[in-house]
Amino acid sequence: MRDILSDLRRWHTEGTPVGLATVVGVQQSAPRQPGASMALAADGTVMGSVSGGCVEGAVVEVAQQVLADGAPQLSRYGFSDDEAFAVGLTCGGQIDIFVERVDPAVLPGLPAIADAVAAGRPVAVATVLTVPDAPGPAHGVRPGAKLIVWPDSVDGTLGNEGIDAAVTDDARGFLEQGITGQRRYGARGERRLEDLTVFVEALAPRPRMLVFGAIDFASAVARVGVLLGYHVTVCDARAVFATPLRFPQAHEVVVEWPHRYLARTRVDSRTVICVLTHDPKFDVPLLEVALRTDATYIGAMGSRRTHEDRLDRLRERGLTDEELVRLHSPIGLDLGARTPEETAVSVAAEIIAERWGGSGRPLSETEGQIHRPGQALVSP
Repeated sequence: MRDILSDLRRWHTEGTPVGLATVVGVQQSAPRQPGASMALAADGTVMGSVSGGCVEGAVVEVAQQVLADGAPQLSRYGFSDDEAFAVGLTCGGQIDIFVERVDPAVLPGLPAIADAVAAGRPVAVATVLTVPDAPGPAHGVRPGAKLIVWPDSVDGTLGNEGIDAAVTDDARGFLEQGITGQRRYGARGERRLEDLTVFVEALAPRPRMLVFGAIDFASAVARVGVLLGYHVTVCDARAVFATPLRFPQAHEVVVEWPHRYLARTRVDSRTVICVLTHDPKFDVPLLEVALRTDATYIGAMGSRRTHEDRLDRLRERGLTDEELVRLHSPIGLDLGARTPEETAVSVAAEIIAERWGGSGRPLSETEGQIHRPGQALVSP
């Protein structure tokens, strides 16, 4: 939802109903991850994507029907399905797409969701995907029912207190981990049963990229970081270099000694740290702090000789080999990069490979699935 949230809010304000299609499940190789969305407005405008072009045409047809009758539909597209193959999903996996009608009456809490995301406050949206087909008590739960979950409050209901309580607990766990996915419950929220399927989309704040060293390479890395969906901070102790004018794409520019700034800054398991100063008086105290954080990626620019000197200095400060092995230095993948922009691509490639377990080799030399399954980022 995040990628088209501004459009959804505009249509909501105008009172325009939309058919909202969301990827709610992925198996094997697929071009988009859970949470990717596409919307069809009543006037025929389409925003977003659920498959990078593979099945959009078929999904638009479903959205038109959902707009007309209001009944949500859950569809699966996969390589082994003749119908799915015909619409173009030939990447070898399968995706589940939930299509629902969204308008101010159906989702009155949409502005609150948009406000939370814009302010960087975590919020999760839980949607019932399926209920039992067989006769039996569903206890008021219906497909398309929604519950909006914040860390300290909720809005809406999925049908009864039991299912609301169970989903609220799980949704808050999803927000802590920054993940999006499905859970199954009994009609009253029983975790031992699998009568109901609920999709929880965690709209956590963007992960952070901390770029240290206000140099031309940092400007290029900051631009790529924004493109990848990070909240980018550039930090340098030299006020003459660390200016918003030199780094217009960065979300913030900080003038402070890097190690002091990092020591007072919250770093979590989604944060990436790029150290580009290659100056021992900045790098060594900064890396001493960085390597003892939970950052998912820590890279430092410099020659191999500089790297070996850094390691010696860090060992003198008491860092262990287990801590030092986390350092990616020289930073980036071997792409033959020369310019700051090419170097930024090399750094971004290494960050992506580290996150998803990629090999960094040409795809033509690898086997197996191309799109690795995993947690949705960003929201990135």
